[in-house]
Amino acid sequence: MPTSSTIITPLSTPHNNDHSPAPITSFSDPISPHSAPIPLSNDHVSDSTSSTSSLSPQSTSPTLTVPVSASVSPSIPAHMSDSMSTLLPVTHSSSGNTHPMTTRSKASISKKKQGFVAHSKSTLDYLNIEPPSYSVACKYSQWRDAMASEFQALQRQSTWTLVPSSPHFHVIGCHWVFKIKRHPDGSVARYKARLVAKGNHQQAGIDYDETFSPVVKPATVRLVLSLAAQNKWSLRQLDVSNAFLHGALKERVYMRQPVGFIDPQFPSHICSLQKSLYGLRQAPRAWFEKFSTHFLSLGFTASQSDSSLFIFRQGPTVLYLLLYVDDIILTGSHQDAITELVAALASVFELKDLGRLTYFLGLQIDYQSNGFFVHQTKYALDILTRHNMSTTKPCSTPFVSSSRDSSSDSTPLSDPYIFRSLVGALQYLTFTRPDLSYAVNSLCQHMHRPSVAHLVAAKRVLRYVRGTISCGILFQPGPMSLTAFTDADWAGNPVDRRSTTAFLVFLGNNLITWSSKKQSTVARSSTEAEYRSLAVGAAELAWLRMLLCDFGIFLNSPPIIWCDNLSAISLASNPVFHARTKHVEIDYHFVRERVIRGDLKVHYIPTEDQLADLLTKALPSPRFLLLSNKLLHSSRLHAFEGG
Repeated sequence: MPTSSTIITPLSTPHNNDHSPAPITSFSDPISPHSAPIPLSNDHVSDSTSSTSSLSPQSTSPTLTVPVSASVSPSIPAHMSDSMSTLLPVTHSSSGNTHPMTTRSKASISKKKQGFVAHSKSTLDYLNIEPPSYSVACKYSQWRDAMASEFQALQRQSTWTLVPSSPHFHVIGCHWVFKIKRHPDGSVARYKARLVAKGNHQQAGIDYDETFSPVVKPATVRLVLSLAAQNKWSLRQLDVSNAFLHGALKERVYMRQPVGFIDPQFPSHICSLQKSLYGLRQAPRAWFEKFSTHFLSLGFTASQSDSSLFIFRQGPTVLYLLLYVDDIILTGSHQDAITELVAALASVFELKDLGRLTYFLGLQIDYQSNGFFVHQTKYALDILTRHNMSTTKPCSTPFVSSSRDSSSDSTPLSDPYIFRSLVGALQYLTFTRPDLSYAVNSLCQHMHRPSVAHLVAAKRVLRYVRGTISCGILFQPGPMSLTAFTDADWAGNPVDRRSTTAFLVFLGNNLITWSSKKQSTVARSSTEAEYRSLAVGAAELAWLRMLLCDFGIFLNSPPIIWCDNLSAISLASNPVFHARTKHVEIDYHFVRERVIRGDLKVHYIPTEDQLADLLTKALPSPRFLLLSNKLLHSSRLHAFEGG
């Protein structure tokens, strides 16, 4: 029979009373929820302990508060050493995992990941870097307070009930994950602890089924920023505290009690999860279903082109909401409607109103008189610091234009983790840096077997980033028209002779989306390579037009694609060269159909004016700087030294 778990809090430092949530009021217009408002929880954890007074345990659930001793074994939490000293070790039932795959965790194999700089554990400051385990974190009051805050949030959400263990149950484990939340200037904002279930031990068909959950597309984020700049709307940022805990589970999932918070009355019981939990395979899907269902009930509609975009339209009032897991961007035509919506959300979800949008998923938004300047200066600096290159000599391009890359011209790296983590970080940096797209795309093609030469090439990209660290893209008012630039580098790859496709799409003067990608097949001519790029650009324009229609924006004129290959333009407009292009028939009909219907126009542009040339090949420095300066905006001058 299920029993309620006892609330156990570690020894705490004096409480801060500065974070008590303000009362939330609901509103009665069509976007008001019907549920009664509930108070917000305090999810802010500073250097001193966050208040735990908002949690009211039952009288039968005592709170244990014992001094922390550094000599306590990591297997027994320090704050529970007195109460647990007389208990025998608890043996949980076997997970019953019959999956044939043998993982490192099953074989008790741990592989140490080495970075550029090695540190001794005794010299690490775990108030400035995340601790790797509970046994380390429990020695610091800030991290103990963070774990207590997370555990209390789990209790408030009734995330689980304790039940007796059974050999027939498939029981998964859990562990603590720690994260330092920082301000845009890099200073510590709060210490965050997250209880994460070991979803890698779940079995398909037993404790999970569907797992897919959408996140907002980068192009959609940039489009919303462009529309906000066009209409001079304010941008609001929200954060849902413990978002995954709001999702309801459809499957029966059992989990061991978290270390540090084992119920002394029922130490051998296990957790029967009632709500979703971080780490579960179905957790993102459960949260998104909960959020989207609630928003649809408020009168919002979900975009058909991007499921994470929600639109509200009633008379003159227009609201746009973007959801990326638990982070929200909100903008619209009426500030009062935005304020009422925030209050409505706070009555259902534990919400933090972060005010005006300034920092979102590594993006920094600077407000200017003519729009928004979006950049990733802090994120780029973090990459440079992490790889010990914050003082490196800058260079003018992210690649050596005179060299041709080869995957077999150097010794393979003994530990490819360094290269892969660096390239992954650089790939996210391309969110606001189209000038890095070709170089990063080239590096991504060697993730399977990187060599020393590839690591040197990746470090050169860091040198270029060092000199252009303040660059980003500018969103400002302009004409509401779509234009695209498409280009291809025919047979540019020396290994397999495949071509590189590139495109850039603008809404007015604002760069919305771009791509640099190697084509999937070898092109037999430059016309074929250019035409494939034309088809990719046409598909992106078709998607953006549908997305604009979801916003209620209909263009007065068809989009224009600028191409520098006359043969490809002729092929798009006339039934010519068909005998030599039968193998590209799908792309051929796709583009021609849209040209004939008037959905787009294809115009010629000289090669020297082709902006997409920046994303197709390693250009000489003068040409590269000319094109990149047309795409990027910078808050200061570049600092190049050498090549």
